[in-house]
Amino acid sequence: MAMGSPLSSWPWASLGSYKYLLYGPVVAKVAQEWKEQGGLPLGTSWCLHLLVLLALRSLTYQLWFSYGNMLFFTRRRRVVDHGVDFRQIDAEWDWDNMVIMQTLIAAVVVSCSFFPATSDLRLWDPRGWALALLLHVAVSEPAFYWAHRWALHRAPLFSQYHSLHHSFPVTQPLTAGFGTPLESLILTLAAWAPLVGAFLAGRGSVSLVYGHILLFDYLRCMGYSNVEVISHKTFQALPFLRYLIYTPTYLSLHHREKDCNFCLFMPLFDALGRTLNSKSWELQKEIDLGKNHRVPEFVFLAHVVDVLSSMHAPFAFRSCSSLPFATHLVLLPLLPVAFGFMLLQWFCSKTFTVSFYYLRGCLHQTWSVPRYGFQYFIPFAKEGINRQIELAILRADKMGVKVISLAALNKNEALNGGGTLFVKKHPNLRVRVVHGNTLTAAVILNEIPGDVKEVFLTGATSKLGRAIALYLCRKKIRVLMLTLSTERFMNIQRETSAEFQQYLVQITKYQAAQNCKTWIVGKWLSPREQRWAPAGTHFHQFVVPPIIGFRRDCSYGKLAAMRLPKDVQGLGSCEYTMERGVVHACHAGGVVHCLEGWGHHEVGAIDVDRIDVVWNAALRHGLTPA
Repeated sequence: MAMGSPLSSWPWASLGSYKYLLYGPVVAKVAQEWKEQGGLPLGTSWCLHLLVLLALRSLTYQLWFSYGNMLFFTRRRRVVDHGVDFRQIDAEWDWDNMVIMQTLIAAVVVSCSFFPATSDLRLWDPRGWALALLLHVAVSEPAFYWAHRWALHRAPLFSQYHSLHHSFPVTQPLTAGFGTPLESLILTLAAWAPLVGAFLAGRGSVSLVYGHILLFDYLRCMGYSNVEVISHKTFQALPFLRYLIYTPTYLSLHHREKDCNFCLFMPLFDALGRTLNSKSWELQKEIDLGKNHRVPEFVFLAHVVDVLSSMHAPFAFRSCSSLPFATHLVLLPLLPVAFGFMLLQWFCSKTFTVSFYYLRGCLHQTWSVPRYGFQYFIPFAKEGINRQIELAILRADKMGVKVISLAALNKNEALNGGGTLFVKKHPNLRVRVVHGNTLTAAVILNEIPGDVKEVFLTGATSKLGRAIALYLCRKKIRVLMLTLSTERFMNIQRETSAEFQQYLVQITKYQAAQNCKTWIVGKWLSPREQRWAPAGTHFHQFVVPPIIGFRRDCSYGKLAAMRLPKDVQGLGSCEYTMERGVVHACHAGGVVHCLEGWGHHEVGAIDVDRIDVVWNAALRHGLTPA
């Protein structure tokens, strides 16, 4: 887009989130009227109605965004089967600039003396609604079609303005508000012309203002949703409707091909202008029937961590899910809603699709077991959780998924033996079940500096701890193991050849490790326990949740993770606390298993001999340590 073109950039672009202070005068006006009238000025204040409309419009965009990203509802009816990536998310971050502009313009208009007060208007006037509909068909639709086709899609306006709106092939409801000030002004004129006409004719009403604006936003969001919502059977039964209402497929064709389907909402004007894409209805039927649906090659089977982090899901809030998880105070009032969804999932839900991306032409999906972290530690819940995991594996097997990787507590040793339970129960599985911990161990081991001669290891009797201890002993690194069970220590020692047994040292107190500066943490450490580490200690971690860094004179590693290859496509959400493009090592382990085409299951104990094999394969495929 050319720099310096008039109305090509927003005047408040440099304000960031402070742009919402522009609503200050409107809020101040409502506060003044509230004070003067001794209560909310419901019947007299247009500014109050503007704020209510602002909230309702924002809710409309949010609900459509959430619906479009609820893959468990919509994945079979997606028009373009690609994801919205971080680049598009950042470009469209300020999608609500148009809403801000319209609210401010409306605030100026309603403050003029010629504009009628709300107390002088009817709540409902059917003749005003009929007039607004007539003006929409006779004025808004043809005017927008002409401006869109003959101005915005022609030089120089396309390159200087409208090309930004067409920057990305995948639309979403928030794309409806994304554009330059010039485009937003054109759309505002088209949207408000029926309202102006009705008010000039003396047929304006409060319900018309609310109804027309919200319906306009609703239809815009529907068209940009990238999910087909109108049944092809409706158009077969009532063919004339094809020319009265567009569909997400219809708009998507315009967005991708740019030389057809220019209408606002009514394809009739494309038919009259001979710009109606002949593929529109047949493609709409195919998508409605689910023919665009694709089976994933790889599935990462996760679970919800806790109630607060459940709002980090991609279908909740884009501003949260596209960044690493953090506690946002603005989300706290929504905790009761999130808690209600937790109860709903516990009693009447099944494994659902959360997100997806593409890698080397293969579809990778994340599914979630409808259980929360704390539920894995409730004795009577274990059977139900294992049943959910088993059904997900069988579903993946039936679909033709190649690899399914178990995340976090879904592969808990006490729950199902790291996936062994399912492989033994279903020996003829075609899908490969993977816990991914071999790569997790490799990531942790490769973080340790090459000159280290001694490490202190907690959680040594766990699956990961055992593998790490055995690997380090083979490298002739002395391993101080904190274990309170001599029997468990002896079991690990027996797995070590006589040549390397001298490198395994059992200790029962943290004091014994107070001279070791490399700690590998596989169990939670309290502040008191961390105090025994000498200054300058680095804590490598594979404990979930990670320990809290209380020591300022020490450094703390993050959970084992890897960055996906650069050619990943359509990735637009962060995996819990991971940075953009970074996934947990067990997720990456499943990806490597899929890319390599390995035919074995990776369940149960970690094969120490395969740690270097998996690590080298990960690096060869472009995955890098995070």
